[in-house]
Amino acid sequence: MLELEQQHVDEIIAHALEEDPNECCGILAGLHGQVSCLYRMTNIEQSPYRYSMDPKELYRTYREIDDSGKEVLAIYHSHTHSEAYPSSTDVRLATWPEAHYILVSLQIKEKPVLRVFRIEGEIIKEEGMRIV
Repeated sequence: MLELEQQHVDEIIAHALEEDPNECCGILAGLHGQVSCLYRMTNIEQSPYRYSMDPKELYRTYREIDDSGKEVLAIYHSHTHSEAYPSSTDVRLATWPEAHYILVSLQIKEKPVLRVFRIEGEIIKEEGMRIV
């Protein structure tokens, strides 16, 4: 179960809407399943169909998370024209089996949908999310 504060949910949705029509991406960090930091990342693909985090930015972010004693809890990105469910590309690129993967769908822009998954190999499992 991933615990998110409403402000983090709002920030993920805002990030997705700001980057639309391209996908957004970011990282959530914290301890014991409770998110305390959100890092907006640059999608160097600048594409409505895929994302790739800027490698230098990613390195700095991981160092900051590690130095603060926190851990990566989730990786998020948006789907601009499809449901909030991992695509085959998302599954192939999911290299953090211990992390949650959060997808926000902008299929209906006035009503974004946010869902949380675990992806291990080819196995996709929807996880619970609690807003605290």
